[in-house]
Amino acid sequence: MGQVIIFSAPSGSGKTTVVRRLLARYPQFEFSVSATSRAPRGTEQDGTDYYFLSADEFARRADRGDFIEWEEVYPGCRYGTLRSEVERIWQKGNIIIFDVDVVGGLNLKRIFGDDALCIFIMPPSLEELRRRLETRGTDSPEAIVRRLAKAETEIARAAEFDRVVVNDDLETAVAETIRIIDSFIRQNPQ
Repeated sequence: MGQVIIFSAPSGSGKTTVVRRLLARYPQFEFSVSATSRAPRGTEQDGTDYYFLSADEFARRADRGDFIEWEEVYPGCRYGTLRSEVERIWQKGNIIIFDVDVVGGLNLKRIFGDDALCIFIMPPSLEELRRRLETRGTDSPEAIVRRLAKAETEIARAAEFDRVVVNDDLETAVAETIRIIDSFIRQNPQ
């Protein structure tokens, strides 16, 4: 097994922005593209943002054991980590970066154990999280209410992660995350 770094957070906390910054900084990092049964949003592309599978295809692949882990994040909407994606990245000798929901992150930590660093990106407050979700303009008001309700449950699980980084200021959050990752890589060479 190789190393993995897992990022989880409530939707709108900025984890994807942090992950993009890290991918630009570390050439040995590679993003693990998750599979989902939901439809693409906006400019999302198959194979880049997610592997978009029909509900039936997702179920068939889950039954076949193609996923390391998967879950139904929202009713009728599944997300999962394909074994083939992990194997592809490790064959290149790269460190896998996961950007997954909280349950998926904890499942991956359980699976990969000491080879994984699990970081929770914490929003500064639920009010700020609401503002961010409204500002990004990708969700209906009903979806924002669902995301905020889920965020409360997810925040309650933050202590289960190896490290928690509060994303109140993006540059500070990225710098703190870099310090955490550099320490992990030094202590756990491949």
